[in-house]
Amino acid sequence: MTASVSTFEKRSRRLAGIAVLVGGLIGALLSLLSADFERHALFDTWQRAAPREISSDNVAVVLIDSLSLDAVGSWPWSRYYIARLVESIAVQQPDAIAFDMVFAEPDALNPVAFTSLYPELDAQTRQTVNQLPTMDQVLGQVIGSSPILLARLGVPRDGIDPALLLVDPHIAGTPPADTLQTDKVLTSIPELDDVALAHAMVNGPSDHDGIVRRVPLSVIVGDRPMPGLAVEAARLSLGAEQLEWRGSRLLIDDIELPTDETGSLPLRLGRIPAAAVYSAAELLAGKVTSDAFAGKVVIVGLGAEGTADVVATALDKNIFGVLLQAQAVDAILEEGWVSRPDWALGAEIAASLGLLVLILIAGGTQRYWLLVPAFIFALALPLLSLIAFDRANLLLDPARPLLVGIFAAAAMWITLYLLARAERARLASQLVEQRVASAEQEGELKAARRIQLGMVPGPESLRSLDARVGIGAILQPARSVGGDFYDAVMIGPDRLLFIVGDVTGKGVPAALFMALSKALSKSALRRSEGDLGDAMSALNRELMAEADEEMGVTMLVGVLDCATGSVAMVNAGHENPLVVRANGNIETLPMTGGPPFCVLDFPYTTEQHRLAPADSLIVLTDGATEAQNAAKDLFGVEGLLTALDGAGDMPADKRASELAARIRAFEGETEPSDDLTIMVLRYRGLTA
Repeated sequence: MTASVSTFEKRSRRLAGIAVLVGGLIGALLSLLSADFERHALFDTWQRAAPREISSDNVAVVLIDSLSLDAVGSWPWSRYYIARLVESIAVQQPDAIAFDMVFAEPDALNPVAFTSLYPELDAQTRQTVNQLPTMDQVLGQVIGSSPILLARLGVPRDGIDPALLLVDPHIAGTPPADTLQTDKVLTSIPELDDVALAHAMVNGPSDHDGIVRRVPLSVIVGDRPMPGLAVEAARLSLGAEQLEWRGSRLLIDDIELPTDETGSLPLRLGRIPAAAVYSAAELLAGKVTSDAFAGKVVIVGLGAEGTADVVATALDKNIFGVLLQAQAVDAILEEGWVSRPDWALGAEIAASLGLLVLILIAGGTQRYWLLVPAFIFALALPLLSLIAFDRANLLLDPARPLLVGIFAAAAMWITLYLLARAERARLASQLVEQRVASAEQEGELKAARRIQLGMVPGPESLRSLDARVGIGAILQPARSVGGDFYDAVMIGPDRLLFIVGDVTGKGVPAALFMALSKALSKSALRRSEGDLGDAMSALNRELMAEADEEMGVTMLVGVLDCATGSVAMVNAGHENPLVVRANGNIETLPMTGGPPFCVLDFPYTTEQHRLAPADSLIVLTDGATEAQNAAKDLFGVEGLLTALDGAGDMPADKRASELAARIRAFEGETEPSDDLTIMVLRYRGLTA
């Protein structure tokens, strides 16, 4: 048996190693295919878990909200009110006043439009009114004397040729290749656009899922780069003269803004504090303190219900665009952006390889305890990613190494499981062949039967074990002896040890190995005071040392606590037990178990169950489920359930004998191909 085990173990280790590598490769490929989805999902999760704290020191927002519309009237307002708004802000000497809107049409209430409404006016009056300055001119004068940043909007057509526009400031260097591009520009009317201190683009498309996670730092209009609103407002606040692209970074004063491939700045989101948001109605009514805007960037935008300037972010499903622009300005001034460092990919690959190596060593050497540090390492990756995001604004993706580790571990376990099943099937096939061959050796059969039947306790011995448990057992050897056995013994005042086993092989060798297995198992388990699974693992190693390549054994071992009904069991490649409950319900106890003994060194684990008073635990060998009739039909688990259903409560020995009779009746005249062993433990729950 030693050579066979060695060959099987080598094959298992080799195939497990290959499976780990293949699984890891599949995980790596999936992480590449879903990189954007993973990063977006991670980005959004971390944004919600650790939003950025935003103060009211750098930016203020003036909203033309519902209160403002109620006070002044529906939008668009007369430029008179816009001029008053600008004057009320400018008097406090802010660094910049940015309008997140475009005044593309002249004021509807200009003098010419007014006189056209009254045809009865005389010519002189009409001429006098028409010569009055328009509110656009008034607003233009206010804009020309204030640090105003006007918005421009990139459009595919029906806009202004960018070659005709003044571009300020100059943007040096070459923007990233995938920077947002547009052909035309929609600007405010010349009376306003020509006198403004600065201009910036407000284009900022969302990602494919409709979520805004970044703002463009520049937009290429025609062939000319123009700054985005947030970065231009920050430039005015810092007093920088120009912007400069250096690779994938945009320099503004002494700040380097890291960008993605589109030239956009990923934001670490927060919420603009209420103290930094003002209603235009309050401002026009003089209800804002005199130092609310001093030394700040003030952004004016629409914030009324029903306005079109609403976007979705990871923090808010609906947020006014002007508030997002304000966050972007504050992020630039406070370095509150999120960046993915150049070494991030290398770190993620290194983590993936670390997990892969641990799993590979665990599977290749069968040191499965190495999966514990691998699991701990995998759990630590998301935590480290969150800490890096929260403390350093870094975006490190733990999904890549996690996918590699999960697929590698899954591939290893699936391979080992399939190998164990294949080995069990091989042993079962050998068992059948051995039984057929041994049937011709009548002398060996008789000797094997004598050994087999002489090794198991009789009814009287079982009845005398403990008054709280009724035990009945049946062992009916087939013509081809396979080596079934059972045993039951008290190993303490309340602990009843029971064993049911099935040895592969044939004839006298099988019976002798059954005797050895029974003796070793009873001895090892009686003297073990620790975990039952550890004792089974030790027993497996002892049997492997004694067995030859033809031998193997399945075994189910349990310890019943006669005082509580608690049952600890270990399954080594054996049939799962059944329970007939006191109310007549029948259950198959699912057990994870492990491979048969003498196949490979395996860390068996203890599985806990419980019997209530009048419950009966039924343990049997595969001679019951694999019993065949003349039509080659198997009795199977369904046959067992049918045979037990409706039988009612009965003593353990009677249930064992009746179940055996039902199985033999099913076989009819067909010669049994395997031993039949049934052990029934009926827990009475009585005090001894």
